[in-house]
Amino acid sequence: MAESSVPDTHAVPVVGVELGGTKCICTLGFGPGRIIDQQTVETLHPGETIPALQAILQRWWNTCGFRALGVASFGPICLDRALPAYGHILATTKIGWSGFDVLGALTHRFPVPIGFDTDVNAAALAEIAWGSGQGLADFAYVTVGTGIGVGLIVNGASTRGLLHSELGHAMLPRSPGDLFAGICSFHRDCAEGLASGSAIKARLGAEDVSAIAADHPVWSFVIDTLAGLCHTMVCAVGPQRIAFGGGVINRQPHLVPRIEARLKQIMAGYMPLPDRDYIVEPALGGDAGPLGAIFLGIAAERACARSTDPQASPASIAG
Repeated sequence: MAESSVPDTHAVPVVGVELGGTKCICTLGFGPGRIIDQQTVETLHPGETIPALQAILQRWWNTCGFRALGVASFGPICLDRALPAYGHILATTKIGWSGFDVLGALTHRFPVPIGFDTDVNAAALAEIAWGSGQGLADFAYVTVGTGIGVGLIVNGASTRGLLHSELGHAMLPRSPGDLFAGICSFHRDCAEGLASGSAIKARLGAEDVSAIAADHPVWSFVIDTLAGLCHTMVCAVGPQRIAFGGGVINRQPHLVPRIEARLKQIMAGYMPLPDRDYIVEPALGGDAGPLGAIFLGIAAERACARSTDPQASPASIAG
């Protein structure tokens, strides 16, 4: 992570916990370039993963303390404070996690402001505050890794309604000739079921996505699916920019310009898109997720100071 400033050693830091499908990252710090410590825990059964995360948080609390805590979790999660399930993970393909109170398990010991959102929403908010979405109120962050998730920011706030955005499970037109059954246990051939890292491995019987050549035919199916996902977002909410991150994109960066080119082709001139840099890689790179969790903590702290909703403006936090 590039150094942008030297942390004030007398200041009290913020903690962010990003829970992903493969790994969880705990970060102690202040923001981009101002990280004190970072620890990674493998995402296994909650009986194994949660105690390891709790131990890290308790150690930091005992040694230096922290002033706020942000939790950015894989979804789906309940974000409605009025419901008994608030803070719980909902129906998920990850064994043992459905119904688990992830927020309560990680935060009940610490009397500090708490921020909570999906991992992809948090990454999108961090990109708006410090990265590729600066100056934008409508922005999307797509992660293509073990699964596919979409952080969707509309009018400066992550979307709410029946749930948060679950566009990774959107049903999309299939590419001509794509006979792959899909792997999603809920929808089979949704975006995640067709184009996630897990789906790509299942298509080819491969273990390492990075070893797949850029000219392999599988990428045509993946690009069509991801461009179709972008088409749906453009028509529904019109994000001003879309950032693509995650393990598959990190290992196959040629996908980003190809997705943009395919999107423009299937939009067929119906809606205006910027000439360039509409679909980009996240400026924060692999740090978008961990910094997103830090963002949630900072936002919650500022909201508590104002006694308002903890969805603080990304622009106000960037400084």
